[in-house]
Amino acid sequence: MKLVVLDGYALNPGDLSWKEFEKLGDLKVYARTSYTDESEILERIGNAEIIFTNKTPISRQIIEKAPSLKYIGVLATGYNVIDVEAANENGVTVTNIPAYGTEAVAQATFALLLEITNQVGLHNRAVHENEWQRSPDFTFWKTPLIELAGKTFGLIGFGRIAQATAQIAHAMGMKVIFYNHRPKKVDIDWVKQVTLDNLLMQADVISLHIPQTRSTSGFIDQKKISKMKDGVILLNTARGGLLNEKEVAAALNSGKISAVGVDVVSSEPIQTDNPLLSAPNCFITPHIAWAPVETRQRLLKICLDNITAFLAGNTKNAVNHQ
Repeated sequence: MKLVVLDGYALNPGDLSWKEFEKLGDLKVYARTSYTDESEILERIGNAEIIFTNKTPISRQIIEKAPSLKYIGVLATGYNVIDVEAANENGVTVTNIPAYGTEAVAQATFALLLEITNQVGLHNRAVHENEWQRSPDFTFWKTPLIELAGKTFGLIGFGRIAQATAQIAHAMGMKVIFYNHRPKKVDIDWVKQVTLDNLLMQADVISLHIPQTRSTSGFIDQKKISKMKDGVILLNTARGGLLNEKEVAAALNSGKISAVGVDVVSSEPIQTDNPLLSAPNCFITPHIAWAPVETRQRLLKICLDNITAFLAGNTKNAVNHQ
């Protein structure tokens, strides 16, 4: 049996092991495969029965031209890079990796927020550049610092990651509210469910935790921004396309939004003309919320469990109906 990993570097740049996968058959691991050159993708798949992909897209054309293909393992939770309908029609099982990075993404969400409120990086650089040594006082700060206790933290979406993030916000002494497109029963007395408009109007910090779909692309736009508090802080560790980046950048430039922290953008790697790059008080990390070593180890183990279950005729974490 032939197995191919099309873009293994992001998951495993060398600090993890593919050894257990090698036991399943003839394994070939590519660090990267072109996202746009379908001939290269097809050449690398060849006659493999099993492939794994993180962000390399598997289109209908690829599925139909790879007759040996029986299984696609997505090395992530999101599977929008796969033409699932075509996989269904061609008898190809598609699995994903759910709930592997809940705590890590919640942690990263607050890392962005604390960088915005405390500016540790800025002040660390200032100290190492001798600004403290030259100061006439025992203390100095280069930007206003913000205390979170007592402020309102609003979550849009209330799945696993949002709930973990809410726990941190509560521990910081914040008031926690959330909006979910389907009302949720929550037996926690410190969380309040509100309408979207109420969340936009009440929250001092807004954090996005919803999937990107046709209906949520560009979800945060000028219309919603206009309903927000002046000086709101906006966080996005979900999907870059949830923001209308041009309109968010304009709100940063006007001061309507005081700061933005994002780990994801609409086109990745980020393009040089992305308006967030030149907007003030915009903090951007390169899609690393999922990437602690412990999280990647967990992902790899779930991936191995998925393919082992499939080979045993007991498929789990399938996103289609094969």
